[in-house]
Amino acid sequence: MIRTIDDNFMTETFWIASAVLIILAIAFVLYPVLFHRSGARERTDLRNQNLMAYRTRRKELDDEYEAGAVDEETYQKLKDELAGSMLDDVEDGPVRSNRHTGRRSAMVVGLLAIALIPASTFLLYQKWGAMDRVEQYITMQQMGNSDSARAEQMGELVAKLREKLEASPDNPDGWAMLGQSYMRLERYDDASWAFQQLAGVTETENAKAVALGLAAQALFFGSKGEMTDKVTEAISAAREVNPDEVNALGLLGIHAFSQEQYRDAIRFWERIVTVAPDHPQIASIQGGINEAYRRLGEEPPAVAEAASGPGVTVRVSLDDAFKGDVPDDTTLFVFARQVGGQAGPPLAIARLSASALPAEVRLDDSRSMSPQARISAADQVLITARLSRSGTAMAQAGDWQGSLDNPVPVLKDGDTVEIVIDKQLTN
Repeated sequence: MIRTIDDNFMTETFWIASAVLIILAIAFVLYPVLFHRSGARERTDLRNQNLMAYRTRRKELDDEYEAGAVDEETYQKLKDELAGSMLDDVEDGPVRSNRHTGRRSAMVVGLLAIALIPASTFLLYQKWGAMDRVEQYITMQQMGNSDSARAEQMGELVAKLREKLEASPDNPDGWAMLGQSYMRLERYDDASWAFQQLAGVTETENAKAVALGLAAQALFFGSKGEMTDKVTEAISAAREVNPDEVNALGLLGIHAFSQEQYRDAIRFWERIVTVAPDHPQIASIQGGINEAYRRLGEEPPAVAEAASGPGVTVRVSLDDAFKGDVPDDTTLFVFARQVGGQAGPPLAIARLSASALPAEVRLDDSRSMSPQARISAADQVLITARLSRSGTAMAQAGDWQGSLDNPVPVLKDGDTVEIVIDKQLTN
């Protein structure tokens, strides 16, 4: 069960911490006022010390005279000098004490501090503080950790975030998360609304166009792929800001393809490849372009060009020990990786089925996953063939695999390399 943070508890904790800090601030203000020793008090202490010193010295002088240690003339002279120094050290008249006046002033300052500091802190924080951002951040954190939560719980968090954003809308990250959350909940109309709000608070024209494109995408999903008037208007709004907004171009390409308008689909999708070559779905987009060409009965230009370029031809077979264990519908992946780059994506990958074994396949740029990672840019590659029980390219226990230990040169007219799937993965 996923634990969530209660908003009321977090708010109470925030104000308790604030109160503690305010008390400390008041203490710093009051301490020097309440416990500071006044100048009058210090002068009184000095006067008393001087009087005590005078009396002590006068007694010593009297004792010396009575004992015959000094004659009368010297005694009178020393006594007069002692009296004179005493007059210099001790002020005439009584010393007034400001103790009660200072105490009253301290109490007045303390009461004003106790009344004004908390009140002013609260009012100023309400005006210029960021409690709304704190609450939005807490809710966003809860939502970010709730991917595996039930839809009901996710819906409650989305409602909280929406409420906080409506109260304090100047938060692009919050609107983006709200829109994505509505998409996961398949509440497409709400998602489109959230993305439109995002478009209103973004700082750049490009970000605004992307937000409007996402709004159009949400409406397109909500209409189950129909190009309704709302979808068309949303796409037009996005392209009015940026004619090359990729989400809008993608929707136009999908719609054109579904209407068998393959030339238009190719035009829209190829524009995405041109303006956003690093798009995360570039491989799927390129696959759609190739399929549109095939529907027209034409060879895709990229495929024809790549087939005549550098690559590696691989012949894959299955070891006799596993022939009775592998179902014919098991997915076969044959891929080439850059030498020393096992952690990165393949430079080229082909997907077949076990029923095609033994099979021969050409790994070239037509099978690249992205324009930035092409096999033609490598001098040598490592080749692997894997029969995937799950149907995914990620290796899992139980898959069957074969690989070449040594790198293979990437050539335009190279020899065919042989690879045998001869082991089963255990982890």
